[in-house]
Amino acid sequence: MNIGVIGTGLMGSPMALRLLSAGHKVWVYNRTPDRLKPLELAGAKVCATPLALIQSVEAVIFMVTNGEAVRSLLEDMGLGDREASSAENRSSPLAHKAIIQMGTIAPTESQQLGQMVAQAGGTYLEAPVLGSISEAKNGKLIIMAGAENEAYQRWQPLLQCLGTTLYHVGPVGSAATLKLTMNQLIGSLTAAFAQSLGLVQSAGIDVDTFMAVLRQSALYAPTFDKKLQRMQTRQFADPNFPTKHLLKDMGLFVSAAKAAGLSPFPAESVRQLVEQAVQTGFGDDDYAALFNIVSPLPKPE
Repeated sequence: MNIGVIGTGLMGSPMALRLLSAGHKVWVYNRTPDRLKPLELAGAKVCATPLALIQSVEAVIFMVTNGEAVRSLLEDMGLGDREASSAENRSSPLAHKAIIQMGTIAPTESQQLGQMVAQAGGTYLEAPVLGSISEAKNGKLIIMAGAENEAYQRWQPLLQCLGTTLYHVGPVGSAATLKLTMNQLIGSLTAAFAQSLGLVQSAGIDVDTFMAVLRQSALYAPTFDKKLQRMQTRQFADPNFPTKHLLKDMGLFVSAAKAAGLSPFPAESVRQLVEQAVQTGFGDDDYAALFNIVSPLPKPE
């Protein structure tokens, strides 16, 4: 198939390579063109504009920062043009094309984008993922899809190139909501683990003993071991998931919780903690840098 990938950062680039290795023809666009060179060398076709990309492919995968970026890129493709505002008018570049939104955005944003794409004669699916760079490279992402059943069945084979586990959660908006619940756990579990580890260290308790007890308990989560070394060494460069992206997602969860009539706490307190980490200068670092906020280094005398 002819597939477009827009957004070739930490996740988008390995996903594009995965599609190439599966035999698909891949067109790519990124607002920072320098990131496209490795993909071009691997066989992807580089497009100068989003419009050029949509005109060459059957489906476009979006892996960009937020909902505003998705909307802006779709507008660059002609979404919102008066002559393409009616489902009866098939002159839109998006007509008969599939838009597969795989980033983390608000459920309401996703629903609005879905309506706009449908009005332009296209098909919209949300398919946010769980997993990191290694899972993207190996096609082992967990994918949560929100779409009409017909659209999901049509594009399921493509999604299976990227993920070994697929869930059709429900209509558009449902998968975006589920993704937010998962990312809220990323922030909350990491913050809780960082605080426990900090107290263990301050009390002079052996960290190996702490981890041995934790691993045997019902309280253990694998993410604790994944972040342990980073926290112990306070080395947070080369992130799998930057702190600034976690801040965005925690904010989206808090807003969604409020809209559902739920208390925003404790997610709001974690959001504030992540915000402090970003303000302190850890925005581009791995989110394990929360450890530096909950357990700061002693000030030199």
